[in-house]
Amino acid sequence: MSVTEPVGAAPAAASGIAADASRPAPGAAPPRTPLIARAAAELVGTAALVAVVVGSGIQATELTQDVALQLLANSTATVFGLGVLIALLGPVSGAHFNPAVTLAEWWTARRGGAGVTARELAVYVPSQIAGAIAGAILADAMFGEPLVKWSTHDRSAGNLLLGEVVATAGLILLIFGLARTDRLRFAPVAVASYIGAAYWFTSSTSFANPAVTIGRAFTDTFAGIAPVSVPGFIGAQLAGAVVGLALVAVIFLRGKTATAAAPSA
Repeated sequence: MSVTEPVGAAPAAASGIAADASRPAPGAAPPRTPLIARAAAELVGTAALVAVVVGSGIQATELTQDVALQLLANSTATVFGLGVLIALLGPVSGAHFNPAVTLAEWWTARRGGAGVTARELAVYVPSQIAGAIAGAILADAMFGEPLVKWSTHDRSAGNLLLGEVVATAGLILLIFGLARTDRLRFAPVAVASYIGAAYWFTSSTSFANPAVTIGRAFTDTFAGIAPVSVPGFIGAQLAGAVVGLALVAVIFLRGKTATAAAPSA
């Protein structure tokens, strides 16, 4: 997830023509933000996100046996929690909280756009995974569950994997589409709303995040996923990221500026 606003224009050149400053890709951190601060933001943000997902799932199952109400409580808490985290930490790290988003941005940078470097990628992704695991353990601790207990919730069915492709493709399309149209200021509401909706319209309840998937394997509660199902989910999420980037390239195709023909001598 990503909410960093584009930076302003660079100072005017000597000729009097202002030179446009490079605009960060979705999630690119503002200039001068130390990498250690960005890594900490990604770790803490991902941990808090997983704690919200897992903790609200545990709370819901303790309050009602109605699975629909459990999912409603879980998705509602996730929407509000995610929106707050994006608004808070977006200006620091871009609020990715998601290796799929970080990888997509890195790929965009490799293709000539702005985005995270390979070094930043190597720092962001481990921070997100460590944060996700810590968040699941924290949620279990708050509710008196075993700190680490592998989930037995099998999610390996093909239709669930398709749901993850759809959920992740939609997320990437949304984030990078907002960036292409200069509307990243709406990301806290838009991204959180999309995830909340995808809880209900996808068969997988929209993990859409490799780090969160790994973290949720550490808890045998409502939001858990069996370790054996994790590789399939991550593969589907990465495939969804590729589909999402392809959709961004087609839907938000930038036209070429026509140049006037030079007059003949």
